[in-house]
Amino acid sequence: MLQGFLQIVLTLCIVIAITPLLGKYIAKVFMGERTLLDPIMNSLERIIYVLGGIARRDDMTGWQYARAVIYTNVFMGGFVYILLMSQRALPLNPNKFGAMRWDTALHTTISFLTNTDQQHYAGETTLSYFSQTAALTFLMFTSAATGLAVGIAFIRGLTGKKLGNFYIDITRAITRLLLPLSLVGAIVLLNQGVPQTFAPTQEVVTLEGARQYIARGPVASFEMIKQLGENGGGFFGTNSAHPFENPNNISNLIEIIAMVCIPSALIYTYGVFANNIKQAWLLYWMVLIIFVVLVGVTAIGEYQGNPLINSSVGIEQPNLEGKEIRFGWAQTALWAVLTTATMCGAVNGMHDSLMPAGGFSTLLNMFLQIVWGGQGTGTAYLFIFVILTVFVTGLMVGRTPEFLGRKIEQREIVLASLILLIHPIAVLIPSAITLAFPKTLAGISNPGFHGISQVVYEYASASANNGSGLEGLNDNTLWWNLSAAVSMIIGRYIPIIAILLLAESMGKKQPVPETPGTLRTDTSLFVTVTAGVILILGVLTFFPVLALGPIAEGFKIAK
Repeated sequence: MLQGFLQIVLTLCIVIAITPLLGKYIAKVFMGERTLLDPIMNSLERIIYVLGGIARRDDMTGWQYARAVIYTNVFMGGFVYILLMSQRALPLNPNKFGAMRWDTALHTTISFLTNTDQQHYAGETTLSYFSQTAALTFLMFTSAATGLAVGIAFIRGLTGKKLGNFYIDITRAITRLLLPLSLVGAIVLLNQGVPQTFAPTQEVVTLEGARQYIARGPVASFEMIKQLGENGGGFFGTNSAHPFENPNNISNLIEIIAMVCIPSALIYTYGVFANNIKQAWLLYWMVLIIFVVLVGVTAIGEYQGNPLINSSVGIEQPNLEGKEIRFGWAQTALWAVLTTATMCGAVNGMHDSLMPAGGFSTLLNMFLQIVWGGQGTGTAYLFIFVILTVFVTGLMVGRTPEFLGRKIEQREIVLASLILLIHPIAVLIPSAITLAFPKTLAGISNPGFHGISQVVYEYASASANNGSGLEGLNDNTLWWNLSAAVSMIIGRYIPIIAILLLAESMGKKQPVPETPGTLRTDTSLFVTVTAGVILILGVLTFFPVLALGPIAEGFKIAK
């Protein structure tokens, strides 16, 4: 037990140590300051700007930035959908895979376009190498860069700066951050045994004389951007539980750090932009404490195991169902909470086999979306809660709410409320419709409380742009593909538009001089109140679902 928790602590210490270094670098990149990659990337970026027709680097308004996001995403989505539907006629298809069914291809395109990477297929038996690289890997870079660009634009507006230019931001996010780190990470994973080849499926004869077919492909390059960009879609159906995606404990540690390094660093990046590192660290510790509590709850639940099984065999043992023994209960619990906290969605064990405590933690992460959160957008959600906390505390003490010297008024609260309300709408309404028809629509494999969790988890994963799932659902159907796609679109683009409009509104406000009556937001008291507001709003919104799902399941098992 102590060894397992020591592994978790050491991993988190590495993440904390990386945060200020990467946070400063990200700030330099998007502030236009000099970095080590300038000699290489300046020339490359100039070529990209010329080819893309980006001759002038004008700052955009909120609507212009949002339209640029939508237009580029529509174009990229159409391009990738055509590639997937034309797969049979395209190169690098040694297994001669045909096109996906139209609704599966549509779901897959929207899923990777929105940085969700929810998969209703198994990659090794469905997609060619060309589709995995030219289509999906392409979207994993651009979707991650889109979220990062929006997060940076929000930070700029919040700190009184202009939003910037989307095309410049998405380019720099790829060339200065995602691409260099992915190249280095892929080489390290290749060294650990992750394959990188275009050779076809390997046929071997086992010792018993049977024939076995071993899938492989350009996995290392796919795997690194999957983790670093908070994408989560697996090259193989079993994702990072597959030994070719995640062969050992070293690769597991690398992939965990890649998963969380950018979301955690962005909080520090905000501190650099706002010239208030103290506030950034206070918010960072708040998020970390919530995360550690959820990891602890999940890890203890997995270590104690299933009481029904333990009592029947007379041996106390951890819950190892659905886990890779090479990772064990501790690393699986840490990964499960982290992948839903960062909205990555990759898995190194089956979430459907987690104890109810793990189901509670993973669902709560996707409901809150601020415990690290998605690429760029998670940082924005965190400060949406900060703005609401300033508003609530301002009303309590009878003062006009201000954040960073700028007044928070009706427009900001309306936009903040829209951002927070759209997620439960995209989760609870389709969940209710699906559960009303458990046989014809839901495809639930587990009756009772766990079946409710399966359905709600799928829509929470879609709307939060996470992508993981409680496997067991018959989800590759017309209903699931189209309804989940709608949740992904709503959960991605409506908040992005509102975030950008809110950032523009805050950026245009004239700063108000600080007075003795100004509410300071860089204090432990304020951050504690913020944590309370986050938990109250997040938990109460989804409490009936949690009560009918993992909480009820936990009580049932404990009897």
